[in-house]
Amino acid sequence: MATQRILVVDDDPDIRTLLSRYLTRQDYAVSIAGRGSVAKELLGEHSFDLVLCDHRLPDTDGLQMLQHIRSTSPGTQVIIITAYSDVRLAVELMRRGAFDYIAKPLYPEELLMRVQDALASNAPGGPAGKTVLQRAPADLIYVDGTGPSSLNIAKHIALVAPTDMSVLITGETGTGKEYVAKRIHQQSPRAAKPFIAVDCGALPKELAGSELFGHVKGAFTGAVSDRPGSFEQAHGGTLFLDEIGNLTYENQVKLLRVLQERILKRIGGTKDIAVDVRILVATNEDLRNAVAEGRFREDLLHRVQEFTIHLLPLRERREDIERFAMHFMGQANARLGRNTTGFEAAALERLKQHAWSGNLRELGNVVKRAVLLSTGPLIHLDCLPAMLLSGSTASSSTQDGSSGKPPADEGLRGVAHQAERDAILAALERNGYNKTRTAEQLNIDRKTLYNKLRSYGLEV
Repeated sequence: MATQRILVVDDDPDIRTLLSRYLTRQDYAVSIAGRGSVAKELLGEHSFDLVLCDHRLPDTDGLQMLQHIRSTSPGTQVIIITAYSDVRLAVELMRRGAFDYIAKPLYPEELLMRVQDALASNAPGGPAGKTVLQRAPADLIYVDGTGPSSLNIAKHIALVAPTDMSVLITGETGTGKEYVAKRIHQQSPRAAKPFIAVDCGALPKELAGSELFGHVKGAFTGAVSDRPGSFEQAHGGTLFLDEIGNLTYENQVKLLRVLQERILKRIGGTKDIAVDVRILVATNEDLRNAVAEGRFREDLLHRVQEFTIHLLPLRERREDIERFAMHFMGQANARLGRNTTGFEAAALERLKQHAWSGNLRELGNVVKRAVLLSTGPLIHLDCLPAMLLSGSTASSSTQDGSSGKPPADEGLRGVAHQAERDAILAALERNGYNKTRTAEQLNIDRKTLYNKLRSYGLEV
């Protein structure tokens, strides 16, 4: 088997060197770049299986790099390296086609696990099957929540699954829309047939038609043989189109025709091909607004919205957080060979109070990292990321409905303490949690920094 090639893009020379040495020892061929422009040159000269790209670069950012890679090398997987404070953005980048994100500080076992998963998704017979399909890893196993919202979702799934109705699944990024689509398929008469998931947000515009509808040999440059599209691959089963609002108008027209007539033509072909496919679609935007703005066809919306399931963000279903966290912990144990059994009370409470801008996807990553860092049977507070410990909650109000402002007798002292705490967190993030560099930047000694971290409950 040929050595897999990885490109590391980061403006920090220490991180580039460390990642290069570590991944080379794992038998990967590694190239490095400190700027986006250099990375683009290397991508033009060589074929890479994976790019590890820092979100913040001197001359560009993760989104621009991702767009460039998706358009010029769609078979290359991308993992975004980010500070934990950028998790919301990292999850959005996953929606746009990044395979995963990894938050600083970087831990070797976690990094290697993400790299292996990304590379496996490109392998023949791997989790994705092809690059435009969303991966179907072990964490796609569905777990039911027990709160009112989760019970209502389960009821709706049970009602609609036995039918052939199209279903529109809505909700924020990371709320588990593909989980629900998979669950509908599993409970349908089509369960024994293929479930094909296509991330429309990750499809390069020039290749979207081919990926969905297939092409014939010679249809365009690079079409060296006939190829069936996702509709044909899903024949008899279920086709899940995630982020359907990202399809171009031209492909929306073609999709509508296929849904109406159950017949398609491959790109460049003349033969009608009958397809029997159930359609499930998902979006994190309001498609009615997209219709009003002329970005989405109204007739297509009616066709895919025969039934709607809306998923609440995790911050609005806190009663399910413990169950989901335990589920992710079990998966991490199996993946990492660990034996954690639960969370200490303080750590679990912090999980329940966090805002979870990245929803289930963020929770899964946090729990996986916590299992990695845990040295005993229980996950403690010090296994959680510093930004999660900083007190970021879903709103500025406390649970008792108060405003969350400090009492009057605390006055400026409380404000000063909060400002100091925020400054320390920001410095830690900027320095990749290197305490020596953080102390130097804050113009204090390491002992003082450790004392302040301890006093604020931010030991990392």
